[in-house]
Amino acid sequence: MKRICFVTTSPLIVNFFLAPHLLHLRSRFEVSLAVTLPGEAPLKDLPGVCIEPVAIPRKIEPLRDLAALQALARLYRERRYDLVHSFAPKAGLLSTWAGSLAGVRARLHTYTGQVWALRKGPMRALLRAADRSIARRATHLFADSASQRDFLAAEGIVAAERCEVLGAGSVNGVDPGRFKPDAAGRDAVRAELGIAARAPVALFIGRVTRDKGVLDLAQAFATLPVDAVLLLVGPDEDGLGGEVRRLCGDRARVVGYTPAPERYLAAADLLCLPSYREGFGSVVIEAAAAGLPAVGSRIYGVVDAIADGKTGLLFEAGNVGELASRLRQLLADAPLRQHMGAAARARALAEFSQARLVQLLEQRYREILGE
Repeated sequence: MKRICFVTTSPLIVNFFLAPHLLHLRSRFEVSLAVTLPGEAPLKDLPGVCIEPVAIPRKIEPLRDLAALQALARLYRERRYDLVHSFAPKAGLLSTWAGSLAGVRARLHTYTGQVWALRKGPMRALLRAADRSIARRATHLFADSASQRDFLAAEGIVAAERCEVLGAGSVNGVDPGRFKPDAAGRDAVRAELGIAARAPVALFIGRVTRDKGVLDLAQAFATLPVDAVLLLVGPDEDGLGGEVRRLCGDRARVVGYTPAPERYLAAADLLCLPSYREGFGSVVIEAAAAGLPAVGSRIYGVVDAIADGKTGLLFEAGNVGELASRLRQLLADAPLRQHMGAAARARALAEFSQARLVQLLEQRYREILGE
């Protein structure tokens, strides 16, 4: 069997995006996972996958970065992988260089959003250079949305013809058996959080950071009718939970990391993703499969996940007034939410099936490896 290795910086990335691929591929290849351990959350159980702990720092730390590069190159030489595939910027930079040094024939990387898109000055130039270095050292490149691929091409990072998008986009698609309408779950979670059965609920799921537009969401929500509830779910990396509570008062519910986002999707009436940067916005299609429309920022990645006016509504990133208007429109109109939610679910199942995405990635691996 051919040997392949997935490489990333965080167990959260594995749990949310890579686990379906790993579990699918383990019976078809000899599969390893190089990941930083311990991480922000426990790594999901992955029977049949060889776990290789490699400390890859997410931030720029030259000495630790050099140690991680050496560790990856040593691992690649010892295990003689036929293919390595990296996810996350730092993992991509180190893995493509280590793979080149170790003579790995197939060095893949998936772009999932650019941190430098929001930066200025020397740091922007440095991070752009890192993405260009990945493009030079990788043998195959993927983007998780067509609009992100076009952005990378327009910015001169990689030629559009060198960067592939699997299917309609996303890293791993959506599992309709897991993400689906759930009336019983809706009642249970609302009772658990003290939310009235008829209260309209707007949900944010993701890393609670400024880049995700969380403060914009709180400011917009503070202007909405008093019967609405804001539900915030995810690791609070920037310490914004207190500010959200201050702005929204007892209408806000702040929940930390969860391994079961589908529970909170069942309890909501719409999803909001006010992000300033996003590779695709996988949570949007998970919400769609659960029958929820979405309000999202009009940025690359999100525009692939939301069909504006059909499965949700878009607004200009950073425009708090426009965000509030979109939220008010959907929260006040139950028939419109139901119509858009039904359209969103139909589109998610037709275009973003997880079964299709894992098959497409396996097919590309076999083509790349000459099988």
